[in-house]
Amino acid sequence: MTPHTPETEAAAPLAGLRVLDLATLFAGPIAATMLGDFGAEVIKVEHPAKPDPARGHGPAKNGVGLWWKLLGRNKRTITLNLSTPGGRTTLLRLAAGADVIVENFRPGTLERWELGWPELSAANPRLVLARVTAFGQFGPYASRPGFGTLAEALSGFAAITGEPDAPPTLPPFGLADSIAGLATAYAVMTALAARERTGAGQIVDMAIIEPILTALGPQPLWYDQLGYIQPRTGNRTQNNAPRNTYRTSDGTWVAVSASAQSVAERVMRLVGRPELVGEPWFATGTGRAAHADLLDEAVGGWIARHTRAEVLAAFEKAEAAIAPIQDVRDVVADPQYQALGTFATLHDPELGRLRMQNVLFRLSATPGAIRWAGRPHGADTDAVLTELGLTPKELAALRAEGAL
Repeated sequence: MTPHTPETEAAAPLAGLRVLDLATLFAGPIAATMLGDFGAEVIKVEHPAKPDPARGHGPAKNGVGLWWKLLGRNKRTITLNLSTPGGRTTLLRLAAGADVIVENFRPGTLERWELGWPELSAANPRLVLARVTAFGQFGPYASRPGFGTLAEALSGFAAITGEPDAPPTLPPFGLADSIAGLATAYAVMTALAARERTGAGQIVDMAIIEPILTALGPQPLWYDQLGYIQPRTGNRTQNNAPRNTYRTSDGTWVAVSASAQSVAERVMRLVGRPELVGEPWFATGTGRAAHADLLDEAVGGWIARHTRAEVLAAFEKAEAAIAPIQDVRDVVADPQYQALGTFATLHDPELGRLRMQNVLFRLSATPGAIRWAGRPHGADTDAVLTELGLTPKELAALRAEGAL
């Protein structure tokens, strides 16, 4: 990765873009983080008394939430109570100089504060307003509270995840939120591209239940055309085989995938079962999936007689697709991740040396960078609002009102 310097910051592709992050927890803030990673100036707006709950999620060190250090990186933090007159007026002043607002209040909340699209677009006709909610801005569920977990259930993800004879399985991390966050960043950039042609901003309506459904692939099409409902199959898939996790002789696990016909053939020759390649059913992924028990027995039996190092070396030599099942200790030491610069190390004033995931992708000419980790609640309030033109007297009045 290109080291972060003032020169690279100025060359960042989104330099000059100003984003107001009004969202909490994960999907909306992730989108703002993605924009900030590539140079956008992101101002995180939090309630004075109720910070983003993400600050308190997961393990903490010295009372400082570590998840926030990742989610809040590259963001200046201010406090603002939008339900107060002073908070409303200040947000409209901020919006007048912003390019994007990301929010995830329940539909109708901004309107109740007289901060809906009519007011925001009047303050700045070029503004892009990204509204990220569980169910979208309209429809029978729109007013319900919701989180990514509900999207994982509603979308069909949980229904196909897990073993056939076990309950549906939810992911132990924010899968739907993360997918929606990435989708929101894409939607914002699309709206900004349209603004280049039209000169006008617009609303992005992102429902967290939708991007994960897109990621699940052709299930609705299969159902529409064939009445087919994908069942839970554990680590197997009905599209190809062998595809599973297998235990090695030294007690570790590896994952094998044979989506391509040529790879499937190489795997079977490697494990000493070349005769299976000649079977008529072996010629298609669905045919192999129908004989997954036989293929798993062959592959799993061979792997069980060898150590992980032996298995990985043999598969690599045979040009067959395999990967060790890694936990986070293995991931941070993995040579491929190290070569890619997937993890960045930076200094944080609160916690000292930190290591976290780097920016999402590499650009050869205008790279992104982590400029700082998540900052304390309201750390930049005075600086940001002073830059906006507020005087010390006005700041004091806002604090007296409870707006800051």
